[in-house]
Amino acid sequence: MSYALSSGVTGLQAHQEMLDVAGNNLANVNTTAFKASRVGFADLLSQTLKQASEATGTLGGTNPQQVGSGVAVAYVTPNMNQGNIVDTGNPLDVAIEGQGYFVVSNGDGPLYTRAGAFGVDASGDLVDTSTGYHVQRIGLTGEADGFQVSGNGNIHIPYGVALPAQATSEITLTGNLSADAPGTPQAQVLSSSTMYTLGGAAARGTTEIDQLDQFSGGSDPGGQLAAGETGTITISGLHRDGTAFSSGLTFPVAAGTTVNDLIDHLNNNVLQDATASLVEGQIRITDKQTGYTKSDIMLSYSGAGALTMPPYFEVTTVGGAESRNTNITVYDSQGGKHVLSAALVRTDTVNTWDIILTSITGDVAALNPTQRRVNGLSFDPQSGALRGLPDTEPGAFAITFGHDVTHPQVIALNLGTAGTFGGLTQFAGNSTAVAREQDGYEAGKLAAVSVNNDGTLIGAFTNGVKKDVATLEMALFTNPAALLSAGNGYFVPSANSGVPVTTQAMNAGAGMIHGSALEKSNADVATEFVSMIEAQNGYQANARTIRVASDIFRELTNLIR
Repeated sequence: MSYALSSGVTGLQAHQEMLDVAGNNLANVNTTAFKASRVGFADLLSQTLKQASEATGTLGGTNPQQVGSGVAVAYVTPNMNQGNIVDTGNPLDVAIEGQGYFVVSNGDGPLYTRAGAFGVDASGDLVDTSTGYHVQRIGLTGEADGFQVSGNGNIHIPYGVALPAQATSEITLTGNLSADAPGTPQAQVLSSSTMYTLGGAAARGTTEIDQLDQFSGGSDPGGQLAAGETGTITISGLHRDGTAFSSGLTFPVAAGTTVNDLIDHLNNNVLQDATASLVEGQIRITDKQTGYTKSDIMLSYSGAGALTMPPYFEVTTVGGAESRNTNITVYDSQGGKHVLSAALVRTDTVNTWDIILTSITGDVAALNPTQRRVNGLSFDPQSGALRGLPDTEPGAFAITFGHDVTHPQVIALNLGTAGTFGGLTQFAGNSTAVAREQDGYEAGKLAAVSVNNDGTLIGAFTNGVKKDVATLEMALFTNPAALLSAGNGYFVPSANSGVPVTTQAMNAGAGMIHGSALEKSNADVATEFVSMIEAQNGYQANARTIRVASDIFRELTNLIR
């Protein structure tokens, strides 16, 4: 009889615990990333009243006689399955699809969680918004740009931090250059980037060359050299065949010298296969023949005053039968924008092209003829694949800007990999080659942060540039069901969970990160209602066992009355 009473008591206790677990699950049905638990029962040690006997020659064997002593809770284990992932619209909310835990620090040590409701505090640190615990990072991401502090595991998100300008160092060109387009032969035209004015009244037309005044600039208020002041214009460049002008070509300048005098000097003493003229205030150099050419010219002044010379001559018409023009915005070291225009022109050598920097906007101080043309870009005659440039070619342009005349900016040309078709190609059909991208940018400020699938926080700056700010640290456990709950959705390791293995998302078995999302509780209302009914039924049944046993004891005591 006593066994019934004690068994009933254990049954009450076990089903009460079952009800407690179900109630806790229901209470956390809307708790972010909550993991529901389930209860398992096991019977207690039985009292053996009679041992089993084995069979003999005349009698069969008998089973043991045992009476159970009740039930106990064998385990309360969490269901570590992933909950549903829902979008929140908050870019710093993160959810894990798959295995792993975020790592946060309370200042005393790490804690682990799947609840990724993160935000930025007043100090610019990424924290758990419910507790203020610092979210931890892994790796060196963001340190080179100064976003993160070396040796500090907290993630810093410096909204508003300035990103210095980056000068363009490379331009990528892709597309096709026609192998068979006949084209129309053109005579190359160079035009000075400096406009010259006519003397006297502004009403005089720019075609009145005979009324041309002295060069602009100079030391006197009128913009010309004063009486007795002299200087020299040095002329350099390339003839049509690419040979350099003879060294020492100079033109003396004094008060009263005009642009027209310079043009006469160019035509009579310098140019062999081109003609110089003044058109609408610009000096123009026009080839006498059509077709492929390397002609170019550069003027520089030394002497009294500061006569304005064109920093370079724009190629307004590219000489050759087939050419492809393209342009792209590039940036100088201060973040200034410049539109760089270039042309790819077919040479007289089969399957070979040149690349010419035809013009660039902005404050250009100098553009040397030998540093604005890349010669000898060749293609395989059978496949049309890129062969590349000769070893003697730098494969880059060099431009001197006015704000930094001592450091020419070198811009390399990425034309693709030799033997492949990922960059420039030469097939039959139209020319489609373009300058696809460049690596420079103006200054900007950090305006927004998002999280990609591998846990990298990506900062978006006001200049359109994106930079990796930090990488979320994740932890994996051999037996995550054995983690100890520490409240607030946090876990700590136990003796049976295994030690945490830190990594980043999508590595070493860790799951994928979803930004602007949170993981829901995996507690199911219907399942928990069923568990409560089962707990109630079990509790009532065990209560009835105790009542019946009590009634029998009462009857027994009544026998002696």
